[in-house]
Amino acid sequence: MLHAAMKTRRLPHVIVVGNEKGGSGKTTIAAHIALALMKSGQRVASIDLDSRQRTLTHYIENRRGCARRRHMELELPMHFAIARAETANVDDNEAAEFAEFEQAIAGSEHGRDFLVIDTPPHDSYLMRLAHSIADTLVTPLNDSFLDVDVLARLDPVTLAPTGVSHYAELVREMRQHRRMVNAELTDWVVVNNRLSPDGASAKPVVWESLQELALTLGFRLAAGLHERPIYRDLFPRGLSALDTLANVVPPPDPVHSIARQEVQELLATLKLPIDERGRRRAAARLEWYSARAEPLDTGDLLADLPAP
Repeated sequence: MLHAAMKTRRLPHVIVVGNEKGGSGKTTIAAHIALALMKSGQRVASIDLDSRQRTLTHYIENRRGCARRRHMELELPMHFAIARAETANVDDNEAAEFAEFEQAIAGSEHGRDFLVIDTPPHDSYLMRLAHSIADTLVTPLNDSFLDVDVLARLDPVTLAPTGVSHYAELVREMRQHRRMVNAELTDWVVVNNRLSPDGASAKPVVWESLQELALTLGFRLAAGLHERPIYRDLFPRGLSALDTLANVVPPPDPVHSIARQEVQELLATLKLPIDERGRRRAAARLEWYSARAEPLDTGDLLADLPAP
């Protein structure tokens, strides 16, 4: 049973990245959302619920290591990784998982603007718990009718949606649960992800089907990231398309700016409550880093010194 007390607390804006199908780019999306928010001056915490893969946790660890070894200034979220309990008693498992989840929430609710949660690709107590507190739910889907299957059953001839599928049912149940507890709504955004870079100007294969489903299931539809090598190449290093990569990944990749624009457009589509104070904080931080990188101007100082 989900605990109603979790949803009565004053939390940061909670962004849950979820999908029951693996390989849709959930962790890549979660990491880039967190980094884009931090680049905008927002204070971010993150939680990794996939205790088997721990991909987001490894990414943040690699990012911290890259910053230390290369002497780079890289934004890092306050991060928590929660392990799935695996005893023989289901009630004990849920109690242990909830206690650890609540501890992570308590650690992030003060001084953080956003909480980004990456979920595992299967139904579980922790996954449902995260979905039940989501202010924004982001569901990446590959541009394939195989991925649409997690949202709807499809007609085998026309591929038209004929019924609601398992993950969509889970989301609907958790959204109703949230509304009953505190009358708040979850903004569900389905992201048509891992698009073909060769067909960047063409309409995604499943776009029309997802538009039809959006009306039935109550989600917004957004274009995600294209399938670009730069995402795969940077991720194991703990880097992203949003970072300044000069002297790190030479030579500069012209796709870098395109990938950065994709991430920024996705963040804008999510319509998150990014405050102006955070933007000013980001601008001041960037100015400080830029000034620190410039050589000390000693022209006037030397001019005032007496000649030898």
